[in-house]
This record gives sequence, structure tokens and C-alpha cells, in this order.
Amino acid sequence: MGVLLCKWWMACWLTVLHPFYVSVTEIAHDAGKQELQVTCRIFTDDLENTLRAQFKTPVDITNPANRKKVDEYIAAYLSQHLVITLDGKTVSLHYLGYKIEEDAVWSFLEAEKIPVPKTVQVKNDLLYEKHPTQINMIHVMVNGTRKSSKLDNPKSLATFSF
Repeated sequence: MGVLLCKWWMACWLTVLHPFYVSVTEIAHDAGKQELQVTCRIFTDDLENTLRAQFKTPVDITNPANRKKVDEYIAAYLSQHLVITLDGKTVSLHYLGYKIEEDAVWSFLEAEKIPVPKTVQVKNDLLYEKHPTQINMIHVMVNGTRKSSKLDNPKSLATFSF
């Protein structure tokens, strides 16, 4: 009985600490530089667990033994689960790196020589394979206009017109 009570208490405690699964992706077009700048904010523990499962290796994002390898894992994961299409053409995103801020990983990507888009389509299924209740928030800014969408697993596609 004591063991069951202890397991129940731990499950409740963990739920209080991290009760929901959410990522935030921000996409901004810089007309002056003709760049698409992308940031993804994901809870560190969620991303680590997902990378461990996908690459079948220990992953420590906060204190990596091999930062270059962790960057490779994050870049590969993001390229598989975050696809941006502008005016019907898929954009090739270049992974720049990441930083840790509190309990989240901020990943940075960009694309160059991008004219002002009229339509932005985002396929985002980050963490869907690990978390059935995952929510992915998307914010897109073009020419000073900001539009947002919320994707609840399994919905993974959002389209924005400017």
C-alpha cells in the first residue's frame, strides 16, 4: 500500500511541476535583410527525452559532453518536424544553434534570400511522437503583421496569408 501511495504522490508531484506539453515557434521575415528568422522554444526535459528516444543515445542538452553532437541531434530533429513553405516553395532552414533559458531550450534557424511571402505554411509536429497532449504554438510576422495559430496533436499544419 505504501509503495502505491508513493508512486501516486510522485505522479501527482511531477504533473504539478510540468503539467502540460507545449512548444512555441516564432517565424519572422526581415524584409531589409531578406531573411527568415525562426526560433523554437521547447521544454528542455521534453526535448532531451525525445532526442534520446530518436537517436537511442544519452543526451544532456544543459551540460553536453559533446556540444557539436547535441547540435547535430537538435538540427536533425527540427528538420524532420518543422517544415516551412513560403508561397508554395519549401524553405531550406539553416540551424544556427541553441541556448538554455530557465527550463527551456531556444533553438535558432534562418533562411537567406527570402522575398516577402504572401503565404506561409508551417508543418509542426514537434514532440507529437512522445506526447499525445502536445500543443505547438506558432507565431508568424511578415511586414509588421503578426498572426498566430495553435496546433493540438495530431493537427500539424497551419497556413497564414499576408
